[in-house]
Amino acid sequence: MRTRRGFCYPRADVCLEKTVVKITGFAGDNMGCRKRRRLSPEISRKRDYFDALPDDLVISVLSKLSSTARCPSDFANALVVCKRLNSLALYPLVLSKASPKMFAIKARNWSESIRRFLKNCADAGNVEACYTLGMILFYCLENRESGASLIAKAAINSHAPALYSLAVIQFNGSGGSKNDKDLRAGVVLCARAAFLGHIDALRELGHCLRDGYGVRQNVIEGRRFLVQANARELAAVLSSVGTSKKIMRSWLTWSLHPDLNLSQRHPAVPGCPLLSDFGCNVLAPEAHPASKFLVEWFSARGCVPGPGLRLCSHIGCGRPETTKHEFRRCSVCGAVYYCSRACQTLDWKLRHKAECAPVERWLDEEGDGFEGNEAVNENDDVIAES
Repeated sequence: MRTRRGFCYPRADVCLEKTVVKITGFAGDNMGCRKRRRLSPEISRKRDYFDALPDDLVISVLSKLSSTARCPSDFANALVVCKRLNSLALYPLVLSKASPKMFAIKARNWSESIRRFLKNCADAGNVEACYTLGMILFYCLENRESGASLIAKAAINSHAPALYSLAVIQFNGSGGSKNDKDLRAGVVLCARAAFLGHIDALRELGHCLRDGYGVRQNVIEGRRFLVQANARELAAVLSSVGTSKKIMRSWLTWSLHPDLNLSQRHPAVPGCPLLSDFGCNVLAPEAHPASKFLVEWFSARGCVPGPGLRLCSHIGCGRPETTKHEFRRCSVCGAVYYCSRACQTLDWKLRHKAECAPVERWLDEEGDGFEGNEAVNENDDVIAES
């Protein structure tokens, strides 16, 4: 006997067995059910070599996959292969070894299931997941307490970007008021991140020592940290790209940031300006996935984090103000704002040097007089270098 579609009904001696299989998504949420049918006892008695593999071996393979993933889809594809991989891929050991690039999530794809997945990774002890989710909660979702707690959890585990982010929060008093700024704590956190080799922390600590910002002034030590930051910056570029003569020659001439189209309005500046204080004109460093998420998140919202709030003018940062006039402005033009001296230094060499112009007077956009950090302490001014 045949059905309307032409399929034959099974014979009487064929065993039918239906089992319901639940499918879970990227973050463990239920995506529905499907039926699995075994048509005959011959098929059901066949040996499945994958099922014969011990769980420890499969978990070891999945841990290697998560630690070497170059994008989220490299790991997500393993979840939809079968029920067993789906359950073992969410094992805490696998999630704890996930690479930073596995958390390079696009802001337009943000959802509750992705938040739960990041939370599972953070609970498993993955410091990158703690830092990424903490930055998203603190700056994007405005959940300051949970975000700062996750960033601090990563910092306790000697995560250099988390230590530097906490230093920026302390310098600016983010999430609180101007009275919540703790410059000394910011310097201590910067020193810890600089000890771990974080380039921005080295640069920030150098400026603090050179200017006496939150610490006793020591110009010689400050310049030493700035030189060390640029040495590490150059070493990172040398390890990532080939050292051809053409690339070496480009380091000795100044050029605008490749993402900006300003060359027609501003001719190239002669001489040998440097990317940062004492370094070469190397390529801009790649931003952390958390910073890329912040940039995409606020770009989709018109680059306006809130009424009267501004974003850091460094195109690779993405940090927003949490209160009005939280960031320091350029002391020459007063048109750009930065969350830190490290962001100001990079943006000056990459972009702002070609467009900064002195003005006689700063006009507050709100029309009620300037009430920024400059009015509280003149050392808070960000000085544009020439």
